[in-house]
Amino acid sequence: MAEQRYITIDALLERVRKIFENCGVSPENAEAVARVIVAGERDNCKSHGIYRIEGCLRALAAGKAEPKAVPEIHDGGRSVIEVDAGGGFSNPAFNAAKPALVARAKETGLAALVIRDCLHFSALWHEVEALAEEGLAAVSMCPSYAFVAPAGGKEPVLGTNPFAFGWPRPGEHPYVFDFATSVAARGEIELHRRAGTPIPEGWAVDRDGNPTTDPDEALDGAMLTFGGHKGSALSTMIELLSGAMLGEFMSREALEFTGGGALLPRHGALILALDPQVFAARSGRDPIAEGEKLLTAISGQGARLPSQRRFAAREKALREGVVLNEAEFAQLDRFEALGLEAVKM
Repeated sequence: MAEQRYITIDALLERVRKIFENCGVSPENAEAVARVIVAGERDNCKSHGIYRIEGCLRALAAGKAEPKAVPEIHDGGRSVIEVDAGGGFSNPAFNAAKPALVARAKETGLAALVIRDCLHFSALWHEVEALAEEGLAAVSMCPSYAFVAPAGGKEPVLGTNPFAFGWPRPGEHPYVFDFATSVAARGEIELHRRAGTPIPEGWAVDRDGNPTTDPDEALDGAMLTFGGHKGSALSTMIELLSGAMLGEFMSREALEFTGGGALLPRHGALILALDPQVFAARSGRDPIAEGEKLLTAISGQGARLPSQRRFAAREKALREGVVLNEAEFAQLDRFEALGLEAVKM
């Protein structure tokens, strides 16, 4: 087993932030991107941790990501707020528009944020968790690359199409779930490929439509949706709501735009924010207290709520630091020393 050692969250954040700044990314954008990457490591979400640095740098090196993009907010005072990411990463755009989204949701009960022309690499729980901490229920979704076949088919036309939901709770952590509508995130298959291990059965088919556990054949073929036709329908819904409805790329268009899946996808995203207090105002009931009845009934019988393992990992990392192996430390060293040249070699 590769040797492992600890690094504090602050120290890791500083290293990742400097990697991006040294590659020409503006301080504001570097900070936003570094925070979500480090949060992935902190919460033991390895497929969305420092593994994602290389993909971001490749997009920058190829000129497909705007390193100094300044998000531009378009707010006409209605329920839909738009932020143009300007070809930059999605995280700075969300951060820029979040105050307006929260304020509008608390004013009207329901508000939507449209993020336009962004590169997306991170998990969605960052966004819904941040909104839940403001007392809001939230839904986030976006298309991806067309790597997933619909139920009953073998040609990839859908993205992994993640979907996340957050609900505020009175305790330390909100109720949050975040999952791809494919059986697994594509990054999980890539991690199996790098490790030389097979993927579980039911994750993918090869290019001829035959089931496979070989990660290389899976990446060359098509991933599958979870739950058969149910996951396929949800994935299609996400394509329509966060692609077609916004006038932004759907997963097939995103793949065609970059000429393949080697770089981060460029598309739009949709985030909905709802204020439970506004919705329940005339009921005379406390929506958060009512929600707790359900959530405690679930956890009270020993069932695990979504994100509990992630929150436990976070608490441990806050106490002890983040665990990285020597190969991961070496990769950070290489990115720090070589910058964009590290992904051109």
